Amino acid sequence: MATIGDRIKDIRIKKGMTQDQLCENAHISKGFLSDIENNKRNIGSQKLLEIANSLGASVDYLLKGESTEYSMNQEVTIPSDLSKAAEELKLSYSETLELLSAHKSIIARRSNKTRKALTVEEWKKLHDTIKGVFG
Repeated sequence: MATIGDRIKDIRIKKGMTQDQLCENAHISKGFLSDIENNKRNIGSQKLLEIANSLGASVDYLLKGESTEYSMNQEVTIPSDLSKAAEELKLSYSETLELLSAHKSIIARRSNKTRKALTVEEWKKLHDTIKGVFG
């Protein structure tokens, strides 16, 4: 079964990216990346997010080997408060979907209890936080 390191290496190679390029983009050392790719070291959530962003991959895919990306044939429900926040932030449809996907990928589900929906201001804050981390 493929590991996180296997999936990172596979995507990096398929994209024609060297370890040096990924390290520079993700702000990590080459030794750290080598250890991750060779399954000698675990990775924290912050570095995993930076690597996923640099590779253009979802965190879900890197963690589980499953993609939750939206396809043209998949029905997507955008929460009304996200829609309002996207309008205020002047986000495109694809940027809105990326924010929704990031929310689903980043927010840890610690229980089966229903989570409170985000408000317009919370969606805007999430967008600003992600933008601040990934530029």
